[in-house]
Amino acid sequence: MLRFDSKVAIVTGAGCIGPGWGNGRAIAVRLAEEGAKVLAVDRDPERLEETLQRAGAARDSIQTCACDVTNAASIRAMVQACLERFGTVDILVNNVGGSAAGGPIEMSEEVWDTQINTNLKSVFLTCKYVLPILIAKKGGAIVNVASTSGLRWTGSAQVAYAATKAGVIQLSRVVAVQHAKDGVRVNTVVPGQLHTPMVEARLAKQRSGGDVEALLASRVKRIPLGFMGDGRDTASAALFLASDEARFVTGTELVVDGGMTVRCD
Repeated sequence: MLRFDSKVAIVTGAGCIGPGWGNGRAIAVRLAEEGAKVLAVDRDPERLEETLQRAGAARDSIQTCACDVTNAASIRAMVQACLERFGTVDILVNNVGGSAAGGPIEMSEEVWDTQINTNLKSVFLTCKYVLPILIAKKGGAIVNVASTSGLRWTGSAQVAYAATKAGVIQLSRVVAVQHAKDGVRVNTVVPGQLHTPMVEARLAKQRSGGDVEALLASRVKRIPLGFMGDGRDTASAALFLASDEARFVTGTELVVDGGMTVRCD
């Protein structure tokens, strides 16, 4: 028996900014491989094509949907599309996010507002429209993807990203306690500095003048295990928290960082 046989999952951010295993892409594919019917959601539907390709034999279990998760009307339409295609929702994985450099002095108000909307408001809104479905059926799981930047300084000033990812963690805790009586579990995966496509596509330009190898080397130095994971490691954690194996786990965080956040230096 597959862990998610007969389950329906919504995964936001299921595309990817470049080729490879981003967190959302890996989560969507792994859920489908384990028996779930998956609505793979992304703002840019073209990014979902590689997600489908990487799913292989599980491709038929994934349907795609374009959605702006900072917009309530777009989310309502996406959730309704899931109900029309699959009949229900059992699992919600919130994986949308992105960072911007700078502290309060350097960062513009516009960038701050965009970070709040992308990283935190998106989680609030998807929970707002999916929770009533889970409550009505007396069960379900929500897994929100945060970041170790929401726990500690991770090497660069990115005040909005850090604040919003800390907000995702606390939002998850509050919703977990509020809706435990309804049979809904809410947990957070907290990835560290992974080697996802975003490293090459965005972070290297922001932090090392485009030198990907220099950025990778600096990140590995922070990790006690001595290597970087990728989106598949985030997916493994998310699938555990979404599964019945975690039936007694709610309101907590699973840190996936190779030991980085427990290190002092």
